Amino acid sequence: MTDLSPCHCGSGVAFKDCCQRYLAGNLAAPTAEALMRSRYTAYVLELEPYLLATWHPDTRPSGLHFEQEPRQKWLGLAIKRASGDERRAVVEFVARYKVSGRAFRLHETSRFERIEGRWFYRDGDLA
Repeated sequence: MTDLSPCHCGSGVAFKDCCQRYLAGNLAAPTAEALMRSRYTAYVLELEPYLLATWHPDTRPSGLHFEQEPRQKWLGLAIKRASGDERRAVVEFVARYKVSGRAFRLHETSRFERIEGRWFYRDGDLA
């Protein structure tokens, strides 16, 4: 992927102008939806440090184990809705992926919390 390629998150914006700036750690995602998109991109790129850093400390796992086989191949993200206020937000999304050639969908309503100006993924409910 080049900086000018469309971002993995499906925004239609170039990677360098979309999620790359958050993944690099230079800028905090301004909204829960932007954080959700950047986290999806981090899953595509297997950026465990970013995912753990943006996970709420109360629910953060110790690791994500990207090295385990079979691996997921992420195919696309669709944001269904995003709502909330300055402190808490909800983002409903569908992420498509394949494992060993078989297609799957992850449909989740995720909860986010803003702490000291930064959004964190807290948890979610699968649909």
